[in-house]
Amino acid sequence: MQGKIKVLIVDDDTVFTGGLRQTLEEKNYLVAIANSMESARDLTWSSRPDMVVLGTIMPRCDMFRFHQWLKHTLHLCEIPLLVINAHPQQQLTRGWRKEEGMQMEAEEFLCKPIGPEALLPRIEKLLDRCTRRINVLIADDHPVVRDGIRAMLDLQKDMQVVGEAVNGHDALSKVNELMPDVVLMDIVMPGMNGLEASKQICREHSNVKVLMLTQYEDEENILASTQAGAVGFIPKKSASSLLLEGIRAVDRGKNFIPSRSN
Repeated sequence: MQGKIKVLIVDDDTVFTGGLRQTLEEKNYLVAIANSMESARDLTWSSRPDMVVLGTIMPRCDMFRFHQWLKHTLHLCEIPLLVINAHPQQQLTRGWRKEEGMQMEAEEFLCKPIGPEALLPRIEKLLDRCTRRINVLIADDHPVVRDGIRAMLDLQKDMQVVGEAVNGHDALSKVNELMPDVVLMDIVMPGMNGLEASKQICREHSNVKVLMLTQYEDEENILASTQAGAVGFIPKKSASSLLLEGIRAVDRGKNFIPSRSN
């Protein structure tokens, strides 16, 4: 499931949905298909797709009814929507009515016939624009810690783990290779520690944000982390409650040093 984006296709044309599903799954997307308004609502509510491709379903008024439900339902209204109208020769019987189209809210409006190979780059561009993810590198010498952090981040739609490092030297190499947005850096690691690695990363990659992890939240460690270039500091005992907040904060360009009460 890691890194996979969910796309819901709403259309009752099995040839169209089958071809698009195959193309998207080959690109590692998770695809669900609904051929009615009822099934589209159920799948949207249960699976919370990252985007919806709304084609043609019958009766034709159900396309607009589903659109209205999606755009006026809290927590669902921000899902990006790509609408594909019927073939021009079928628009009077299967397509969007003029008054419905005037009320439509969609990132893109296309018309059949259009093949999966033409739709794929449009879908990818729309997803890149609407579902930008924070790329995170985890640097910690304890596999259990790395696994726990990865499991937490894998549940977030706006984050993805792009790599892991077991010490400072490994972290430097992975940053050069992967160019993450945020590095979660343990202070105490064998070989090169997190402070030395952070100094080099921050000196060589000003766009990479370092968020320091440590078992000790004393002033000395906070000061040393700041001097090394880290823009955030999280005690490991509070990681579960502060980690996500800290990653989002430093990615936005803010410093993140929680109070001792946390």
